[in-house]
Amino acid sequence: MNRPRTWPAHVLLAAGALVMLAPFALQLVVSLQTLPDSLRVPPRFTPSWQWSNFADVFRTVPLARQFLNTVVVTAAVTAGQLLLCSLAAYAFARLRFPGRGAIFLLFLAVLMVPGELFIIPRYEIMQGLGWLNTLQALIAPGVFGAFGTFLLRQFFLTLPRELDEAARLDGANPLQVYWHIMLPLVRPGLLALGLLTVMWSWSSLLWPLVVNTDPEMMTLSAGLASLRGQFQTNFPILFAGAVVASLPVIVLFVVMQRHLIAGIAFTGSKG
Repeated sequence: MNRPRTWPAHVLLAAGALVMLAPFALQLVVSLQTLPDSLRVPPRFTPSWQWSNFADVFRTVPLARQFLNTVVVTAAVTAGQLLLCSLAAYAFARLRFPGRGAIFLLFLAVLMVPGELFIIPRYEIMQGLGWLNTLQALIAPGVFGAFGTFLLRQFFLTLPRELDEAARLDGANPLQVYWHIMLPLVRPGLLALGLLTVMWSWSSLLWPLVVNTDPEMMTLSAGLASLRGQFQTNFPILFAGAVVASLPVIVLFVVMQRHLIAGIAFTGSKG
């Protein structure tokens, strides 16, 4: 039997992978260079094995505290997204109430609005609550999202209606149906949303820069952004911090990428 020739596709995919990996490789190389080597023209693409850059970044900014802040914020935002978005998605997919379709369209309309438009109202709310330079200012705006609601709604729609009817005949109320029956069945969607939320929250930059100016209350992305000087930037130290900041998310994505791809692909199975 003649097999189709797949080597052109593999070559194309390999080339695309190299292009995608090139920035990460350059980041690692520069993180191990001296400052003069990083500023050479033409650029030098070999490391100087300056391992002290990784120690210097911890002395330049409170990286350990910022790492802990990022972990706390990411964990809280992810937990909030999984709980609140799944509750809203369950209501839109399985419950019947007046105006359900119109309200869901309003949710989807939020996805069309640039997030930058919400920065000033959010800042005023945080200022009114006295939450500036606190972790709750980073957590509260991210615990719910229209995208997460849409994603999980697609999973709930794939479940047969007979499950709801059987549970209600056994005396279960809607909240019990959601928690004990529906939620375990949409685990792939929860994993996909959880991974996407972790990657988004971990790398979020604009809002943490606006709402928290105290280095001790910054996240990793905001703390690393503060390393850029007005006239000169120590790129080896900056890139060393970027390597430390990106490593946990890269490891998580490599381990869980199969669940992420499967979860995203499954959302289109039913509209």
